[in-house]
Amino acid sequence: MSSWRRAAYRTARPLLFRADAERIHHLTLRALALSGRHGPGRALCALASGARAREPVELMGLRFRNRVGLAAGFDKDGLAIEGWAALGFGFVELGTVTPRPQPGNPRPRLKRLSADRALVNRMGFNNAGAIALANRIREAGPRLPVDFVIGVNIGRNRDGGIDDYPDAARIVADVADYLVVNVSSPNTPGLRDLEDPETLRELLAAVRKVAPSPPLLVKLSPDLTHNRRADIIRALPADSAGVIVSNTSTVRIGLRSRSATEEGGLSGVPLRPGMLAATRETRRVGGNGLAILASGGIDSATSAAEALDAGADLVQLWTGMIYAGPGLIGEAISATTAS
Repeated sequence: MSSWRRAAYRTARPLLFRADAERIHHLTLRALALSGRHGPGRALCALASGARAREPVELMGLRFRNRVGLAAGFDKDGLAIEGWAALGFGFVELGTVTPRPQPGNPRPRLKRLSADRALVNRMGFNNAGAIALANRIREAGPRLPVDFVIGVNIGRNRDGGIDDYPDAARIVADVADYLVVNVSSPNTPGLRDLEDPETLRELLAAVRKVAPSPPLLVKLSPDLTHNRRADIIRALPADSAGVIVSNTSTVRIGLRSRSATEEGGLSGVPLRPGMLAATRETRRVGGNGLAILASGGIDSATSAAEALDAGADLVQLWTGMIYAGPGLIGEAISATTAS
């Protein structure tokens, strides 16, 4: 990241951090939505990120313009698709989206742990529903670069069941370049029970039946043991394209922030060691044919390159941008291209 981008964001961050985290989150989405629809705004996004064109990557039958994407959870409803493209991301993962709209958990539900460069969220799949997301993707499509990949992360409603996954997949299948089955969020009661290998295998088969075309991935929990993760990977159907390592964590070890005991899923720098270890183990068990997307604690060029060295094909950013700023995007693209 260039020194002026780092310095500019470091100056602005204390002011941003005075406001409620979720309020700033929504304001960021609105600003990106507006910027992405106009030439001057797109130019400003490119300047802020420092992203430059890089060698494209072929993976899962898709062409990615670079290896760096936005993780699910930041833009559940696809409000700023054009803005993410203007920032230079190679891909964006929208959602988690559910078949029916739902408000999510009561506020406050997003907390910064600044001393740990982390976040805790208990959002609860707040989203406008799969139909609204599909419509937004269709609307944005003609204005996007041809090699900008859109993934959609699907889940179940809080009061729903396993059939919610194929229901959501059916709605978004024709607008998603790839689909992710989220069975690992800690903020929907009982969701992680679906990581049972046999249950997951049946679930993936049900999703594949209604969505035969898009590559299908699974987002795993960072709290799995190595043996449990290996069992899941070995049980994946042959037509599963890959896995995302990993979601947010319920584990709180060695954190310094006063709010570390907040209920919800932990993201950010504390997850990086576990993410790297899980990525290495997933590559060892899954072999070279399994696509691995690394998500968790990537906040610098070094950590992005480390994820690829551990065996990841692509990396995803989220919490790292909150602390490092949009210049992290260009930094990560450069680092993963060099790798």
